[in-house]
Amino acid sequence: MKTILITGGSGFIGSHFVRYYLQAHPQTRVINVDILGYAGNLENLKDIEAKPQYKPQYKFYKADIGDFKAMNRILKKEKPGAVVNFAAESDNNKAVDFPIDFTKTNALGTAVLLEAVRQYSRQAARPIRFHHISTCEVFGQLSLDSRAAFSEHSPFQPRTPYNASKAAANHIVQSYFHTFGLPVTISHACNNYGTHQFPEKVIPVFAIRALRDEPLPVFKSSGNQREWLHVLDHCRAIDLVLQKGQVGESYNIGSGLEKTVEQLADEILRICRNIDMSKYQLDKLKKVIPDRPGHDTRYLLNSSKITQLGWKPWIKWEDGLRETVEWYKNNPKWWKPLLKKSRIFKSLKV
Repeated sequence: MKTILITGGSGFIGSHFVRYYLQAHPQTRVINVDILGYAGNLENLKDIEAKPQYKPQYKFYKADIGDFKAMNRILKKEKPGAVVNFAAESDNNKAVDFPIDFTKTNALGTAVLLEAVRQYSRQAARPIRFHHISTCEVFGQLSLDSRAAFSEHSPFQPRTPYNASKAAANHIVQSYFHTFGLPVTISHACNNYGTHQFPEKVIPVFAIRALRDEPLPVFKSSGNQREWLHVLDHCRAIDLVLQKGQVGESYNIGSGLEKTVEQLADEILRICRNIDMSKYQLDKLKKVIPDRPGHDTRYLLNSSKITQLGWKPWIKWEDGLRETVEWYKNNPKWWKPLLKKSRIFKSLKV
């Protein structure tokens, strides 16, 4: 049985990928390594842990990718043929207050993990595939009227400590390909949405507050645009890169579908109205808040390279967003304990 090691597998995208991979590749063992920081949550994979058929196929380790000894020990014990690195701090608002923490986790942590994989690969005398999950934000921002889209060859122009830490990690990953011949690939995804997303990101924040009949915190620059991709379409794309991607290459993963913050708020409010028209006073549910420092205007990816591998998004925006909002409505036991850890909910005094 083959083995894949996934770091950050208890977070939002990572947990979806763990579940996806277990179901799509039943003959592969999945090793999940996660430090269980503020956004890591074992509840995300509670269903997997509870099913007997996954016991021989799934294992969890609580460990830090920045701990070389721990990662080396896990690699030697589990002997993976591939490593997918989701582990990261990703809250731009938190990065403004704690920039060094983001550099340590996202840049230095990735470097330590790469070195552990390189040394294990050398000892095992076989190549270990390394895929790094990056972000569209490393490229900087586009103007609202720009006809351009970021390609894999666009220069990095990060504007926040989070973006810069991810850009640094990309460079480190590529250096291990060029210097040591480690078979690496990188993917840059646009904004993801779906179930089990920690309530610091805009869609769960909007959904939860609307469902609680509380005003949605809309940034002053509510016309800023983001490209949106369902997390399961993202998982399929990563799997395809692992199977068909060329080592040393990067792949953009975007849907082409853009929404302003204002449009996003309106669509979530409409979904809530359809869920229970009598409960939500939707005309009162918006509150303008100041922009955070370094708030980018727009991101858009040119994803033609990965479409050449045979990928395209399957999940329609309307269906995916409605399913997501309904999931938050039906799962308050999942998100209520997390509100005390959410900086945005703390700042809004709820």
